[in-house]
Order: sequence, then C-alpha cells, then structure tokens
Amino acid sequence: MGVTTALPAAELGLYSLVRPGWEYIGRKMDVADFEWVMWFTSFRNVIIFILSGHVLFAKLCTMVTPQLRSWMYAVYGALAVVGTMGPWYLLLLLGHCVSLYVASLLGQPWLCLSLGMASLASFKLDPLISWQNGFVTGTFDLQEVLFQGGSGFTVLRCTSFALESCAHPDRRYSLADLLKYNFYLPFFFFGPIMTFDRFHAQVSQAEPVRREGELWHIRAQAGLSVVAIMAVDIFFHFFYILTIPSDLKYANRLPDSALAGLAYSNLVYDWVKAAVLFGVVSTVARLDHLDPPQPPKCITALYVFSETHFDRGINDWLCKYVYDHIGGEHSAVVPELVASVATFAITTLWLGPCDIVYLWSVLNCFGLNFELWVQKLAEWGPLARIEASLSEQMSRRVRAVFGAMNFWAIIMYNLVSLNSLEFTELVARRLLLTGFPQTTLAVLFVTYCGVQLVKERERTLALEEEQKQDKLKPE
Repeated sequence: MGVTTALPAAELGLYSLVRPGWEYIGRKMDVADFEWVMWFTSFRNVIIFILSGHVLFAKLCTMVTPQLRSWMYAVYGALAVVGTMGPWYLLLLLGHCVSLYVASLLGQPWLCLSLGMASLASFKLDPLISWQNGFVTGTFDLQEVLFQGGSGFTVLRCTSFALESCAHPDRRYSLADLLKYNFYLPFFFFGPIMTFDRFHAQVSQAEPVRREGELWHIRAQAGLSVVAIMAVDIFFHFFYILTIPSDLKYANRLPDSALAGLAYSNLVYDWVKAAVLFGVVSTVARLDHLDPPQPPKCITALYVFSETHFDRGINDWLCKYVYDHIGGEHSAVVPELVASVATFAITTLWLGPCDIVYLWSVLNCFGLNFELWVQKLAEWGPLARIEASLSEQMSRRVRAVFGAMNFWAIIMYNLVSLNSLEFTELVARRLLLTGFPQTTLAVLFVTYCGVQLVKERERTLALEEEQKQDKLKPE
C-alpha cells in the first residue's frame, strides 16, 4: 500500500511548491515544508556553524573547568541568542524568566502554572505577540520560527523550573539555575524540552563519565540522522508527498490504495522530520553528557492514542505537570476526561489557537477518551467473560482488529493539522464510502497484519525485559 510511482512535478500544476532541484537528472524538489527547506538549505550552514561552535566550546570547557561547564553553556547560548535575535529579545526573555522565578518563591504551583500559561498566551495571541515581536533586531526569513521556538520553549522551561521549585522547596534553586537551564543552546530554539529536575541533575555532575559504548551510540545516532536527511531529500525529488495533497484535482485521480498510502506517508514524514531534528540536537546534547528525551515513537508502531506524539519532550512535560497530575492512573472516566481536556487546552495554546488546531485537539481528545470508554466496556461482565473464554492468540487477534481501526483514526485525526481538512475529507470519503467494501477491507487487512507484527514485537521485548529483571534479582 503506498504511492508507488515517481510523479513528474511538472504534471502537478503546483509550480509554487516545487523548485529546481536535481536538474542533471530532470527532477524538481518538493518545497512545501517551509521549515525543512529553511533548516537544511537556506540556514544549513549557519546552524552547522553555531552547533559546531557549541560542541568545540563545550569540549574545551569540560576539559579545562568541568565544574563550570553549565555556566559556559549558558554564556555561549546567551551570546548566540543575542547574535541572532538581538539584545532586546534577550532582555524580553529575561523578563519572563524573572517573573516566573519570583512566582516560584511563593511556593504555589497553581500560580506558577497560571502565570506560565499567561506568558505563553502572550506569545501566541495579538496584540501582545506583535508588540513582543518588535524586540527582535532586524528582519530575516527564519525570524518567525526562531521567535516562536525560543519564546515558547523558554516559557515551558521556566514553568518547569517554577513547578519543580514548588515541589522541592528544600532544594532552593536559584535564578542562576534557571538561566543555565533556559539558555542551553542546543535545546533553546527547537527543543526537545527536558524537565528542570532531569536537566539540573545531569548538568550539575562535576566530573561526568561516559558509559561504556556511549560514544559508539552517539556516532550511530549522528550517522542515522544523516541517512534520514538523505532519504527525505530523495523523497522530495521523486515522490512529492507534501505537494500532491495540495492539488485536490490531481489527488482525486489517484487510486484508493495510493491515496491511503499518501495519507500514511504524510504522517511518516512528519515523524521522520521530528526524529531528524531532535536527533541532531540530541546528538550534540549527548556529547555534553546529557540524556535528552528519546525520539518519538514511529507512527507505524502506533495503534493507541495514549502513545501518539511527535515531540516526546513536550509530551513528557504535559504528562508530568498536567495529564498524570490530574488523571492519576488514567483508569477513571471523569478524571481522565478532565485531564485530557486540560492537556489539549494547553497543547492548543502551544500550537497557536486557530480553527484547525481546535478541530485537531477535539478529535484527538475524543480519541484518547474513547479508548478508555472501550476498555471499560471490554471489562464489563459479559464481554469480559467472552474474552476470557478465548485463547490468548484469538484475544490478540480481536484486539488487533480494533487496533487497526484505531490506527487509521490516528492518521485521519492528525492529517487534519499536518495537511488540510479538504484532503482529509477526500481520503475519508474514498476509504469509507466510494471505496467500500473492497478498499476499506483491504486497507484494514494490511493494517491488521501490521498491528499484529507490532504487538508480537512488544510481547517479545516485554519477555526479554522480564528475563533481564529476573537475572538481576538476588538469589
């Protein structure tokens, strides 16, 4: 299932979304993703220069004064922010840092979270966003992306600091700890975000020591990121998976299987994009003896909403301070509903309130709660007895059927924000109405087989982990 033919860009009628690429073989490049093009073409050399400077500077500081390395990281990060965005932007962020630090001294978590969300709203809603944008020096193509990234992540980091200060008043964190946390350059503009407690514990090690084989894993991660960048570049020159959905007339001419593959490919691309961007940054962070958040789970392995995310750092932040705090064990219907609504309300604010984000939040919030409702229904007496009478293999097959349907719900709900509502409607109509029953059943069968493979892999990993824990237990 997928888009199996390399489509000539000239046939798409979307010259604004393609540009000259590999002209020596007659291929144009898909440039529909503004961020990727900026990061890996226009500003590639600048990003490499700044991150390379950080690596060299950090290595020198670790060798000379390892006990002061956290300070050196912050100084280099602050200088990089001043060089790219100007001194007034730095002062603006310092104002937000100080305000949340003062709130943390009062020891009231609700006040810290409320002030943090108010600060985040000031960077997402007019007229405050326009006023604060005026603090940036100069005008350049990546200005909006850097402004939103640096400002948004700063607020989340400061809020994490304030909430951790409230949770551990005996540790007495200082304003200097907050500044060292916030201005660590690799995480500053693009994330991922580490909660303050984890970052502080790792960066405060006076003489960090690498685990055996850690450098090999860092090299492997860097190599994997390079391979992924090359693979995306090939896709952009041959498959145009981001440009095709913008031309609904052309997309409507595709067969049902190709349209389903195109929808799936859009989510896979977004996962690869997140994995590459966070992978590059995480490689630098690991060189600094940090353990950053893991890459997002591959979309192919997702069949439950509770594990669906494209930024594990923000997911961990939301779970720790909102979702798990309110929802507890996530086994009760009402607390889960309140927790998920609060979580997606903050997520909506983070993404920037607009109609398409509202729709995306409602759909995913519903999907998350619907899973719990179905689970509660399956635990109901008669249904629980029916499942108990089934063999383990048959029970897993039944659950895989529901997992296959859930997988496509995840794709459709997230396709709304990653592409467009119109393209999502086209895919839904072709898969559920005009393509029923042949296309619908064929797609679900292929997905069902994939879910079975994923569940078997999860079962194998669980058994290996259980055996490993048994070996560690004392005799």
